[in-house]
Amino acid sequence: MSKTKSQTPEQIARAEKQRVSRIEGDIALADYERNAVAVRANMERLRALRLAKEADEAKNAPPVATKKVKGSKSAKSDPRTKAQKLAEFLAEQRETGRRT
Repeated sequence: MSKTKSQTPEQIARAEKQRVSRIEGDIALADYERNAVAVRANMERLRALRLAKEADEAKNAPPVATKKVKGSKSAKSDPRTKAQKLAEFLAEQRETGRRT
């Protein structure tokens, strides 16, 4: 006599459901990978177009002229400190009658 386990209908249905799920999962994974490859190829194509456009614009761009500001004093050339400037400001405010 050979011992064989007979499966219940629930076990058979469960095994069939798992088999179908594996097949659908494999199909979904293949579809996902195919889509990912297409997206990366499109990104590469768009990047190449963007870089070509930027290179063309840089090549054809007019030269940028820098403006020289004449007669302006930089903050570094002012020997007064912030505390001195504040003291002068407050003194001026008191002289004009402001108390706040």
